[in-house]
Amino acid sequence: MAIGCLTVDFREQLRRTWTKPAHDEHTNGVMNANENSPLLGHSSAEADRTGFWRNVFLDRRHTPGIDSPNPLVKWPARAFNVTKVTLLSSPINILLVFVPIGIFAGAHEWDPTTVFTLNFFAIIPLAAVLSFATEEISVRLGDTMGGLLNATFGNAVELIVSIVALKAGEIEVVQSSMLGSILSNLLLVLGMCFLLGGIRHMRDDEGAGIEQTFTTATAQTTCSLMTLSSASLVIPAALYAVLDHTSNDQDKDSSILFLSRGTAIILLLLYVLYLYFQLRTHKNLFTPEAPLLLEEEEEEQVSMSAFSAGAVLIAVTVVVAICADYLVGSIDDIVQSHHISKNFIGLILIPIVGNAAEHVTACVVALRNKMDLAMGVAIGSSIQIALLVTPFLVILGWIIGQPMTLHFETFETIAFAFSVLVVTYIVQDGKSNYLEGAMLLGLYMIIALAFWASPSGALDNYLAPAH
Repeated sequence: MAIGCLTVDFREQLRRTWTKPAHDEHTNGVMNANENSPLLGHSSAEADRTGFWRNVFLDRRHTPGIDSPNPLVKWPARAFNVTKVTLLSSPINILLVFVPIGIFAGAHEWDPTTVFTLNFFAIIPLAAVLSFATEEISVRLGDTMGGLLNATFGNAVELIVSIVALKAGEIEVVQSSMLGSILSNLLLVLGMCFLLGGIRHMRDDEGAGIEQTFTTATAQTTCSLMTLSSASLVIPAALYAVLDHTSNDQDKDSSILFLSRGTAIILLLLYVLYLYFQLRTHKNLFTPEAPLLLEEEEEEQVSMSAFSAGAVLIAVTVVVAICADYLVGSIDDIVQSHHISKNFIGLILIPIVGNAAEHVTACVVALRNKMDLAMGVAIGSSIQIALLVTPFLVILGWIIGQPMTLHFETFETIAFAFSVLVVTYIVQDGKSNYLEGAMLLGLYMIIALAFWASPSGALDNYLAPAH
């Protein structure tokens, strides 16, 4: 769902991915005759009724009554319009039917597996709605503020789920979900983009094999930041291993907590500097080439007011928190009953929840040969998780008394470091093809198999520092 600090052109392209201008024969409920209009069978009254109901239920930009001078008509019409626009914003929203069912199941303490599954599918469309509401607001704010808003709400679902898990003391789940979100974007999403885009654009008009291209500055800068974030996890793990033989547990835990909290502050400062670099001083380096912007030049329009989008953002955030609470609360029972590692749930399953909407979007734009946008979606989201969300959770744990550190489970750290290394080598030339996409997907499946094959509790016995 997270887009990363995209430019205005990027955000416009994302919106066009799902939003198509209406091309029908009705304008404001009136039938416009043309050479294809039937001579018999449709009276003007029938056309008027058809156009009216089409505007009521299917028109994403207008609902009859929203401009009425009568407040008893205007405000209900506007509330209905916001609801309609939100529901029609993405095909994924068909899964919203799971939201009330999942909340009901959690409130009435159904079987933990059922509660987890229902709320798992409920959060997926809620993530898409959050992304849509964020875009509606950011269109009005311009480049800088729009980018900051995307940075704040781009990974809202992962952040909410992780805060709920952190308050519950599920530090292993929080750490695994953070790494899992990064890996799913770097390997699964980027791999699918390279694979599908490479197959769709495999040959040129003369039959010769071709590669898709993207801005090298974007790849180099983001991969350098990902390498830095990888080092921020390897260093605490290395220090922990050294202190394991020279210090008692209390001193060792204190050292790791001090290192993690200091590193988290540094990473947050670097992320702010990265925002300034991308949105202000060097934003030209992150702008796609002109040919990518020539396909659809229609004027960017918004579907709801900033106030309405903000209300949707707040309401959906509350619902996501409720569903996340039930989802996290069922994890322990699922681990015990199905013998699944918490690391597998956090690393593989939970990231699917928060990233489903952007997974689809990235693949669609890759098929349209807009690889700069696909890179911005996939790697930009990874940067947010690594340099913003994870350090923020360390600081939040410090505030609420939970010993959240950057000392992740050793196997997770190794998998993350190798993944960043592989992605860096693949994208540094600014070109992609379906074979490189298959390699990224293969690495992701190997990591998923490794965590699935690990016995329940084998990786969950990582001992977080004591208070």
